[in-house]
Amino acid sequence: MRIIQGKNKGRQIQAPASLPVRPTTDLGKESLFNILNHYFFFDRITVLDLFAGTGNITYEFASRGAISVTAVDNYQKCTDFISKTAEKLQLDNVSVIRADAFAFVEKSRQQFDIIFADPPYELQGLEKIVEHVFANQLLKPSGWLVLEHSREYDFSQHPKFYEHRKYGKLNFTFLVNFE
Repeated sequence: MRIIQGKNKGRQIQAPASLPVRPTTDLGKESLFNILNHYFFFDRITVLDLFAGTGNITYEFASRGAISVTAVDNYQKCTDFISKTAEKLQLDNVSVIRADAFAFVEKSRQQFDIIFADPPYELQGLEKIVEHVFANQLLKPSGWLVLEHSREYDFSQHPKFYEHRKYGKLNFTFLVNFE
């Protein structure tokens, strides 16, 4: 995986094969950030990366100058890898939390401009993340919840639904806090 833009543009990151993850592809990540680039100034936002895995999305936001990026993952090996990589890349705007993403969004009261969630495709209950994000007002006004998910999910009837994009097997759903 590589960082596409920002101060670490072009840096390759090799994650250990032992991590239980499926990183967002470079094509998917590039497409996602092309969309977000039209709506956000990255140096003015705070980001939550749920199911952070290798930190692929975390590093991209941090490299582009996000005020802060909070990476949440349940696996110690993942959080250790993200912490070490962020330190190596001198990304002081990254904080790493080892926690269950569902429990985190259920209890958190911090607000973010963008929340990105990329759970394992076979994981059930993604709608609970959506429910807690909006019930607990974790998005700032005009903030976005971006879900990467399998084709089994359809959020098009959700009142905060904005857009759905498909890139091969990769699906992104964008939900917006329209307040």
